[in-house]
Amino acid sequence: MLASLALLVGLPLTLAAEHPSCAPLIPVTFDNTTIPGLLGQWVYITGASRYPPHVEELKAVKHAVFSFFPGSHEDELNATETIRLNETCVVKNTSKIRVFRHNSTLVHVDDQVVSMAELIQSDKNLLILKHFNANFPGLSLSARTPNVSKEHLEEFNAHLRCLGFTEEEVFFTSEKDACPLPGEKTGKGDEEPQLG
Repeated sequence: MLASLALLVGLPLTLAAEHPSCAPLIPVTFDNTTIPGLLGQWVYITGASRYPPHVEELKAVKHAVFSFFPGSHEDELNATETIRLNETCVVKNTSKIRVFRHNSTLVHVDDQVVSMAELIQSDKNLLILKHFNANFPGLSLSARTPNVSKEHLEEFNAHLRCLGFTEEEVFFTSEKDACPLPGEKTGKGDEEPQLG
């Protein structure tokens, strides 16, 4: 009996010690600077998910750039995306992002598909989103530029490890796979992105 009690009392300590370096993912507390800080262009860098449809999408995304613009009201953002899915460049101009300030959540609505993510505190030039899809964990990292510091990448990778992701479950994009942005001339055949 005493051994069982000692085991039960010691179990939470053992579980807590399992990931001693795991810092909690702290959601952003929305204030009047949060939405303006999200506006503008972002480069998708990396992500991981256990939600099967998102895993397939992460495998296909070779590069992505997206921009947020003010929406029709203060809790809505319009989004444009330029994405290379495998060998095809796609431009989407129809996305809406709903902002729920009370719980730091962004909801992406695109062609009747809804994705939800929590905005995580980080550097102002990084966008870390904790995705919620049918209780499958997901985490993504985007930045204002295609280059992220080694320290920021290590911090993000630590968060992924704490969520139980392995290296094989993490997918990175590459700047060499970038699509020309709408109106941008590349000089090499000028590949036109497809409108999605």
